[in-house]
Amino acid sequence: MNIVLAGGGTAGHVNPLLSTAAALKTAGANVWAVGTESGLETDLVPAAGFPLELIPRVPFPRRPNLKALRFPREFNNAIARGKEILRATQAEVCVGFGGYVSTPMYLAARSCDIPVVVHEGNALPGLANRWGARFADAVALTFPSTPLVARRGETVVTGLPLRQQITELSAAGRGTNRMQIAQEYGLDPERKILLVTGGSSGAQRINETIAAAGQVLTAAGIQILHITGRGKDAPVRSVAGELPGYVILDYLTQMDRAYAIADLVVTRAGAGMVAELSTLGIPAVFVPLPVGNGEQARNAKDVVAAGGAVLVDNADFTAEYVAQQLLPLFAAEQLAQMSEKAQQVFPPHAAQSLADLILRIGDSPAGEAG
Repeated sequence: MNIVLAGGGTAGHVNPLLSTAAALKTAGANVWAVGTESGLETDLVPAAGFPLELIPRVPFPRRPNLKALRFPREFNNAIARGKEILRATQAEVCVGFGGYVSTPMYLAARSCDIPVVVHEGNALPGLANRWGARFADAVALTFPSTPLVARRGETVVTGLPLRQQITELSAAGRGTNRMQIAQEYGLDPERKILLVTGGSSGAQRINETIAAAGQVLTAAGIQILHITGRGKDAPVRSVAGELPGYVILDYLTQMDRAYAIADLVVTRAGAGMVAELSTLGIPAVFVPLPVGNGEQARNAKDVVAAGGAVLVDNADFTAEYVAQQLLPLFAAEQLAQMSEKAQQVFPPHAAQSLADLILRIGDSPAGEAG
C-alpha cells in the first residue's frame, strides 16, 4: 500500500508522523512524507530514512492585507502541488497530523477521491484538523476528551505515536537500568528522584521555583535531576548548585534515560510530554504554559482526572506549593497509585494502532467509512 503522511513545522507534528511511518514501513507499506521547506521535517524526515516531498507554506490570513489578497491563488497552488504528489506516489491513503501542510493535502486527497485519515495530537484541535474532520474517513485522537469527531467517518482514540526510545523503555520497564543510569548522573538509585524539565527551551517559573525549594526537597531526602533548558542553567546553579543530590543539566538529548530513573516529574503539559509520561506510568506535576487558549491544561485534563497527575497553575507554582503539596506526593503508596492510574489513560502501542487504522481504511472500498 502507498501512503502519504502530511505534517510538519514542529516536533509535535513531525515525531508522531515518523513513529507512524516506521510502523507502516514495518507492515510493508510504502511511505512518503509531505512538509514545507521551513519546518523541522526538512531535517528529521530524511534523517529517519523517509522520502520527503514539499508543498508551499500558506498560512491562513488573520487580517485583510496584501497576503490575504494573495492567499486564494497561493492556497490553490499548494492544493495543486498536493495532487501532483498524490498522483506521483499513487497514494491509496492520505494521513494528516495537522499544521500548515495538512489542509491543502486533505483537500487534494478529497479531490483525487483518496481516503483521508486525520490524527489530532492535542486536546484542543487545530484549524487544519477541524477542517479535515469534515470529510475524513477516520479521525484518530490522542486524548479521549478531545472535541473532534469525524463528520461522516469513524472516530477512535489511538493515543499519540511515540518515539522509538520511549516505546522501547515502556516495553523493557522503566526500572530495568535504574541503578546504572542513576549512578552515571551521580544519584543514588535507592532514593527518590525528582525530574524537572521545561523542555528544550526551559521554563523560567519552574526553574526558579524548584531552585528556591531545592533545600527543602534535598533535606527531605529527595534527589533532583534538573534540566533547565539550553543556556538557562546559571541562575539555577547560583541558587542550588551546592546542594547535595541536586544535579543540574542545561540540556539532555536522551530523555528516555531521565525517564528511566524518575519517580516524579515536574514539567509543562505539551501533548508529547503528557503522552510520554502517562504511557510510561510516571506520576507528574504539570505546570501548563500560561499562554494561548489553555491548550496545555486541556492536554493534562484526562490523566489528571484519572488521578495519574496533578495540575497547578503557573502563578501558583511556588516554593511553598512544593513544600506543602508536591513533597507529600513522594509517599511510596501515592506514587504507585498515580503510576497505575496514569497508564490507564492512553492506549498502549499508539503508533501500531494508528498504522493498523490507516491500513484498514486503505483496504476499504473507496469512500466507505468505518
